[in-house]
Amino acid sequence: MPNSDKKIYLTFDDGPIPEVTEWVLDVLKSEDIKATFFCIGNNIQKHPEVYKKILSEGHQIGNHTFNHLNGWKTNTKSYLGNFKLCETEHLKLNTEHSFLFRPPYGKIKPSQSKAIRTLGYKIIMWDVLSYDFDSAISEEKCLENVISNTAQGSIIVFHDSLKAEKNLKYALPKAIQLLRNKGFVFDVIK
Repeated sequence: MPNSDKKIYLTFDDGPIPEVTEWVLDVLKSEDIKATFFCIGNNIQKHPEVYKKILSEGHQIGNHTFNHLNGWKTNTKSYLGNFKLCETEHLKLNTEHSFLFRPPYGKIKPSQSKAIRTLGYKIIMWDVLSYDFDSAISEEKCLENVISNTAQGSIIVFHDSLKAEKNLKYALPKAIQLLRNKGFVFDVIK
């Protein structure tokens, strides 16, 4: 995202789940950082208390579909229905409507994108992927992915999921410190 200072944006996909999201929230709180969480509707439904904690601690949220669908492998009608199911879960617990959407896997058809944007949503992609979810990469490589690719305006993706937990717990605190040492400041996507 363009900006005149060294703002960067931490984002977390696939939560909320108590096992990982609450740890992320504790780290962010201790570092006085606000982030953006792209939540799966099914996880919001299962863990409404964790979703409410994200909101109460001042973070931004976005839609990540109800079932983490791959847009390239899903017809547009089904994809939009799943998107709207997630929107419904958000609105049950959130008095402020968020108009941010991130397609799972970054895969979305033009017809899906157009329909979602017509509803007033911004589609938020990224330029830095931590690969924290990939068990084939080391914790150190996960950290390096973030540090070596972050620049002014970067949107960084981590995952508050069980498969990302090991790499996330290693990389996130270190990335925050190293990026701050480089003069970056953290903000939420609006």
